[in-house]
Amino acid sequence: MARSGIGLVYGGGSVGLMGELADAALAAGGRVTGVIPVGLFSREIGHTGLTELHEVGSMHERKQLMYDLSDAFIALPGGLGTLEELAEVTTWSQLGLHRKPIVLLDVDAFWEPLITQLDRMVSVGLLKPANRDLVKRAQSAEEALGVLASAEPSRVEKWITAEDR
Repeated sequence: MARSGIGLVYGGGSVGLMGELADAALAAGGRVTGVIPVGLFSREIGHTGLTELHEVGSMHERKQLMYDLSDAFIALPGGLGTLEELAEVTTWSQLGLHRKPIVLLDVDAFWEPLITQLDRMVSVGLLKPANRDLVKRAQSAEEALGVLASAEPSRVEKWITAEDR
């Protein structure tokens, strides 16, 4: 990401996959912005070396600010918080509230059960194929960045040209 001039917006923690990604982006000279609710900094072991850190009043404010600061979404393997955030940004896209690309980084087929479920939802008529297509899949970080780069230009114009990210 950093080598491509792409900034990272994430939850602001220093542990787990996202902490590793933040450290790698910073080490490569990238811009990393964290968004963390007041009171969770010590609980989530907040990252103290970020380019920018926003403390907000609630989890809802956290998600909204992360959304506002982001031009695209890549979901790494994660837990319930990742799943909930993925569902929310996808639902917002389905409702036409944004047209930002959404990609599952499917390392070691982590997201395969979710992909199967989305396809099943289409096959039984609970999800329109066009809405299923809102969520793309990539098997490597390079492929995920390629998916974003190949997205409709109006969707990623800000993402590609933003120098402040």
